[in-house]
Amino acid sequence: MHIGVPLEMQQGETRVAATPETIKKLVAQGHAVTVESGAGVRASVTDSAYQAVGATIGSAAQVFATQLVLKVNAPSDEELSQMSAGTVLLGMLNPFNNELIAKMAERGISAFALEAAPRTSRAQSLDVLSSQANIAGYKSVLLAAHHYPRFMPMLMTAAGTVKAARVLILGAGVAGLQAIATAKRLGAVIEASDVRPAVKEQIESLGAKFLDVPYETDEERECAVGTGGYARPMPASWMQRQAQAVHERAKQADIVITTALIPGRKAPTLLSAETVAQMKPGSVVIDLAALQGGNCPLTVADQVVVHNGVTIVGPTNLPAQVGADASALYARNLLDFMKLLFDKEGQFTINLDDDIVAACLMCRDGQIVRKNG
Repeated sequence: MHIGVPLEMQQGETRVAATPETIKKLVAQGHAVTVESGAGVRASVTDSAYQAVGATIGSAAQVFATQLVLKVNAPSDEELSQMSAGTVLLGMLNPFNNELIAKMAERGISAFALEAAPRTSRAQSLDVLSSQANIAGYKSVLLAAHHYPRFMPMLMTAAGTVKAARVLILGAGVAGLQAIATAKRLGAVIEASDVRPAVKEQIESLGAKFLDVPYETDEERECAVGTGGYARPMPASWMQRQAQAVHERAKQADIVITTALIPGRKAPTLLSAETVAQMKPGSVVIDLAALQGGNCPLTVADQVVVHNGVTIVGPTNLPAQVGADASALYARNLLDFMKLLFDKEGQFTINLDDDIVAACLMCRDGQIVRKNG
């Protein structure tokens, strides 16, 4: 099959959907690969590195004319216009964007959104959300350290002792757990909160204190279990108690990192404007949910704002700040997913009996397979 790898055109994007490591394996499997000139430069991969493993360097038009296109972000209208009916598209295509799915179906594209893969053991190796969230959690702590006007670890010097920074992490999914681990390496004192009781052990194993908000009803306990590895919206009664607990701990924190997301919904508010108003001057908030409205109402996407001396940062694409490793992990995710699209004879096939393939397929042969809302 002829596979194309375009240069990502989204502003600030540094990632690329294939690396020399993965292209070498694709070529060994008998595929032809065309990479757009300059596609990997921002991820520290030169055109010559791709050519060395058997790829051809071409133009955007040549890449989008291939049979199977590998992308990081959802295609723009211009990119869609260059793809013909029958093209297979793999990437992070936002499975909740019905308008985009309709456009891809109209073009006759078979599109797979890898974010829709089930959160199961079998799908771990192709879980793009986890691989990229892991990077975001790591980078969020470094970003916080950059904006924080003090040291992170406790330091004992001839000029006196510097106290360790107090870090509060809200949401203990993949990003939150990596943030805990990274902040711990930097010597911070950490507390973390999550609606799911199962993550308490993970939080504590990484050296953080679990901010416990007891459940008072069966409804609260049921919602806290979550679905498919994600948290579910919690009842108002529990949210009020959690908000009060977070309010008290945030007032004492030097750094707050919020990571809570619910697929297909606006991000839940975890850090109110009233809480920010009572935080210490010089405190820092890193809101990883900025792209979905933010866990704090004061967050502005891709901007740094200051309220009452508190710095609030709203990054929307932290993995792109670690372009080389983010690309390497993402490319491996795509490679593992592609194994499900070829039979034992190496022929391309869409096997809807495979739960991962079925979950990721958005549209096929001009028909919308998945529609939300």
